[in-house]
Amino acid sequence: MPWRRRRNRVSALEGGREEEAPPEAAAVPSALLTSPQQTEAAAERILLRGIFEIGRDSCDVVLSERALRWRPIQPERPAGDSKYDLLCKEEFIELKDIFSVKLKRRWSVKQQRSGTLLGITLFICLKKEQNKLKNSTLDLINLSEDHCDIWFRQFKKILAGFPNRPKSLKILLNPQSHKKEATQVYYEKVEPLLKLAGIKTDVTGSTNVLAHSLHGVPHVITATLHIIMGHVQLVDVCTFSTAGKLLRFGFSAMFGFGGRTLALAEKYRWMSPNQRRDFAVVKALAKLKAEDCEISFLPFNSSDDVQERRAQGSPKSDCNDQWQMIQGQFLNVSIMAIPCLCSVAPRGLAPNTRLNNGSMALIIARNTSRPEFIKHLKRYAGVKNQFNFPFVETYTVEEVKVHPRNNTGGYNPEEEEDETASENCFPWNVDGDLMEVASEVHIKLHPRLISLYGGSMEEINDSKVTSNCF
Repeated sequence: MPWRRRRNRVSALEGGREEEAPPEAAAVPSALLTSPQQTEAAAERILLRGIFEIGRDSCDVVLSERALRWRPIQPERPAGDSKYDLLCKEEFIELKDIFSVKLKRRWSVKQQRSGTLLGITLFICLKKEQNKLKNSTLDLINLSEDHCDIWFRQFKKILAGFPNRPKSLKILLNPQSHKKEATQVYYEKVEPLLKLAGIKTDVTGSTNVLAHSLHGVPHVITATLHIIMGHVQLVDVCTFSTAGKLLRFGFSAMFGFGGRTLALAEKYRWMSPNQRRDFAVVKALAKLKAEDCEISFLPFNSSDDVQERRAQGSPKSDCNDQWQMIQGQFLNVSIMAIPCLCSVAPRGLAPNTRLNNGSMALIIARNTSRPEFIKHLKRYAGVKNQFNFPFVETYTVEEVKVHPRNNTGGYNPEEEEDETASENCFPWNVDGDLMEVASEVHIKLHPRLISLYGGSMEEINDSKVTSNCF
């Protein structure tokens, strides 16, 4: 921020004692007592008070237990002057939005050690539109070493008091050639922010990570700031098993069209991710086929006592729980424990579920014509209800069992050259990873099993994202 030297600055009190606000300064003008935030501010205990230059104005700065507040210092004017009230409008930032503090210095070639002290720089996390976060700075300019030292130590003490903020992280990067862009983004944007926040990192290779549904946007800076700020969300997790054998943990799965599309895309990894996805979708639609399945599911019971019992880890279903079964020809079966936001479905593949509500969305598309199924897929890219079709059924469930009844798997090796999928296995798309299983798959929800870094997601109903697959 611009800086110019000012005289007659207020230095820190000797011995580091807190500066008491004078009686006339403690009285807050009635014009400012119009919001709960300002009323609450008046009751907060003041930790420090002093004068700093912010922007080009000398400001009266107050550090309380929850916020940093400042207002420009103006010459005295007649009481009730509206221009005076406007110029002296108070600004503030909450301390929970500060993630780092540094001493601001000016360096020159001749200086061997530390440069000339200019003041303190606060690094802040700001909220933007559509769930995005950005990092910003606030410069508190004051040339007094003692004054800045007391404030700096106080800020460091406050930042150390946030328990959810990590001290170190293990970073997983995918070394595959098509992920080089992600690696470059990490070293150019993510790592500098983590170092700025004092977080030690250990970089290794590699796996995919859950991000979009936690943050609402596929924005790397937003994801990084959620980690730095210690924004933690409890998330529901599913187990996938067959014949009593655990296959993996996950958050979402697709069987039928979704699984077959991913299996096709895996054969063309030399393409870019978007090209590979679009090509696989078109090719799967060209050979659209239904799977003969039997689907059993346990409907979601939202009663408080049942949910409390399951949240505490009760391993077996209640004796009164009633399983339901449907069977027939299905083009696609989706089981989602999270909304599954993505570029082609800005509202989510399962917009009615949440990250930790203790239920899964079971979405079934029965056999229909290709044009009707394409209409259903195109609805995901807009704001219309993608489930408003006679062949689409939705259920809120806790457990699901999918039992394919075909004699052969989802692929015939003779239909595709160099087919890698086994003839007797059915392809599943689990969190974007290909899983091949020959028999029944049992999906069970485990409420709030893990904690992940992320924020509260707001619904975005005006997104203009569209799919270019059709």
